[in-house]
Amino acid sequence: MTDQTTLLPWSRFVAIGDSFTEGVGDPEPESPGGLRGWADRFAEVLSGFDDDFAYANLAVRGKLIRQVTEEQLQVAIDLRPDLVSVCAGGNDVIRPGADPDAVAVQLEYVLRKLRETGATVMVFTGVDVAFQPVFRSMRGKVAIYNENLRKVAQRHDCIVVDQWAIEELQDPRLWADDRLHLNALGHHTVARAALRALNVPNDLQPLDPPPLPPQTWRRARAEDVVWAKEHLVPWVIRRIKHVSSGDNVTAKRPEPRSLKGLD
Repeated sequence: MTDQTTLLPWSRFVAIGDSFTEGVGDPEPESPGGLRGWADRFAEVLSGFDDDFAYANLAVRGKLIRQVTEEQLQVAIDLRPDLVSVCAGGNDVIRPGADPDAVAVQLEYVLRKLRETGATVMVFTGVDVAFQPVFRSMRGKVAIYNENLRKVAQRHDCIVVDQWAIEELQDPRLWADDRLHLNALGHHTVARAALRALNVPNDLQPLDPPPLPPQTWRRARAEDVVWAKEHLVPWVIRRIKHVSSGDNVTAKRPEPRSLKGLD
């Protein structure tokens, strides 16, 4: 329970980005779009300080930073938020041949336009993917992206949520079966980190993941085969066909709304 005698400087929060902010990996049938995610969890805490606190989430899975810029940036500005979260560029960075420096140029444009409105802007570094053998080869590009993000965030006085430094996110039990998106435990962990970055009082506690089942080489390889068939191959096919998981998906919370009454 939050203390409504504490006054926060924000009354309208808008989240933009891709699947991370949409909440993919954290299913919740009663939530809009059937997903909860870190941003919903974060907004639920902030709404506890002000019954009139409003929240919109424009993020859509699969979006590249160019698409976030073209499709979400001006919409977010028009909603007149005083707090905005931006997490974009991850889908660009993981693509073969991606240039993290070019991604940073686009990111800086987004941050500059948002800061010109006077809103507080919160951005997220990428996670250290060293623990994921499949994505380990991308670690260098993610690190460059993170350093560029920190530089432009400092230039525009943005709040940085440093996911690279969150050791809990190195635990595979905080990730969904696709190994690319956080599960409910992971989204809860990020929500806590975002609240901490903004110094928001809260009573969210760390959640203990379930014990890992006994693992053998044979079991691990069998899991890799299932993962490749169910997640990797479809992703590769989408790249070949130039289609996105976000095609025909719309924002789950397009208008700022109060979360009063939600658990």
